Amino acid sequence: MKSKNTSYIVSFLGFIGMNLFSAQVNPAQKQHTTKFTNPIIWADAPDLSVTRNGDDFYLISTTMHLMPGAPVMHSKDLVHWEMSGYVFNSLNDNSKYDLLDGTVYGRGQWASSIRFHKGKYYVLFSPNDEPFQSYFYVTDNPEKGKWKLLTRTRHFHDASLLFDDDDRVYVFTSNKVFELSPDFKEVIGNPDGTVVFEKDSSETGLLEGNQIIKKDGKYYMMMISWPKGGKRRQEVYRSDKVTGPYERKVILEDNFLGFSYAGQGALIDDKNGNWYSLIFQDRGGVGRVPIIIPVKWENEWPVLGENGKVPLNGEISLPPFKPKNNIVESDEFSDKKLKIQWQWNHNPVNKSWSLSDRNGFMRLKTSRVVDNMYAAPNTMTQRMTGPKSSAVIALDLKEMKDGDVAGFSAFNGDSGLLSVIKEGSQKFLTFSTNQVSLDSKTKAITDVKKDEKKRILLNSDKIFLRIDADFNLGKDLANFSYSTDQKNWTEIAKDYKLIFDYRRLFMGSKFAIFNYATKSIGGSVDIDFFRVDKSPE
Repeated sequence: MKSKNTSYIVSFLGFIGMNLFSAQVNPAQKQHTTKFTNPIIWADAPDLSVTRNGDDFYLISTTMHLMPGAPVMHSKDLVHWEMSGYVFNSLNDNSKYDLLDGTVYGRGQWASSIRFHKGKYYVLFSPNDEPFQSYFYVTDNPEKGKWKLLTRTRHFHDASLLFDDDDRVYVFTSNKVFELSPDFKEVIGNPDGTVVFEKDSSETGLLEGNQIIKKDGKYYMMMISWPKGGKRRQEVYRSDKVTGPYERKVILEDNFLGFSYAGQGALIDDKNGNWYSLIFQDRGGVGRVPIIIPVKWENEWPVLGENGKVPLNGEISLPPFKPKNNIVESDEFSDKKLKIQWQWNHNPVNKSWSLSDRNGFMRLKTSRVVDNMYAAPNTMTQRMTGPKSSAVIALDLKEMKDGDVAGFSAFNGDSGLLSVIKEGSQKFLTFSTNQVSLDSKTKAITDVKKDEKKRILLNSDKIFLRIDADFNLGKDLANFSYSTDQKNWTEIAKDYKLIFDYRRLFMGSKFAIFNYATKSIGGSVDIDFFRVDKSPE
């Protein structure tokens, strides 16, 4: 069972979206430009905020209820991104972050702002949950992952941080601006903020995702608009003064490749004065995927793409960057530390998982009696990727206890589960669908509809579980299979529909490994490996 199929790792090297250097360019050109194909990251990485220090770009995204949180990614070409670290390991504002007395599904950390200013990196975000306060973090080096909490202050929705030329600090949220004290602790002036523009009569729906920059003395706010009955679109607001008034222009309205209309993101320059926009596009079950668009400036307005359209292919005027690691990675569990790509569903119970109890295995121990996966601590997740992805886990089940449930899931508000259930001395492999219902205010679990589709008696303590996903346009489907020898596979479920639902988990589908107790704690499973292939045949 310890033989390692390295083909999964080899096939996954160089992953970030579909960015393969397939175009034929001369050697001199290849050294100075990087080809891209959109999306640049074929996985869930929404609410993009980006900053630059010299050659280095840092991108922050949203993962809400997953821990550690506020993932920071690093690149030198804006196309190929590596995992750099997380701003925090856990949030502890209330017991719901521990899956006690409720949940924070779809809440927690989201819509962060990252900024480099005078040798330091700053992050601002506001969890959309009690006690409704913002977090301000700082670090000298995002790649060391040592962020310091500066302060907590009032809640700012979808906020963007700006350090002006005179070092005054501003926070922008929708159509308001707040000036902060130098220590970020207090709002200076109007506590309700200064209204910098009146919403246009067409802005009757969503207007959010503010990302502010300053260029050539002018202030530019990037926001999405979603007029009722209209189409999602990217807008920019421009002013000569930080407090306005701002004038508006629609700069992008495109359902790129037939998916949802793209929008919400940021503007960023390189050290050579070239400009780009990083925005995301909703792509159903896989989540919200990042897209890059070269930007031109005409009459002091940013122009995105060609004729208002997102380009499928193009090039960036920067030399290619080779990531040290990727957004999603296979794991043989042979290191002393858990790979940076893993995130727990809510805060983990750290005493109940181990990489050292059994060399080369991740041990998941049960720590709480629950009756469904959504309430279970220590579920391990990584992103599922498009256009297709496939992952296999190997489980050793011999230490399971009566009532334990362990397995592999395509995890979301609607989940498909390959579960091993121990009943007395017997173990059964099942495929089931789980559909969670959450209270709209508290996010407490009100119901989980379980539908067991198939059950098979197991005669082995070792099993391999596989999920194959297809996120091409019109698909969002997953197939589920199992094997006892890793050679002969049996498909147990086909064409399970993967769903993105902002009202519940508000995330793209995740590969998830789980183990929980329904009767008594103390059991465990050992995970031999997680192997992922982002482009299976």
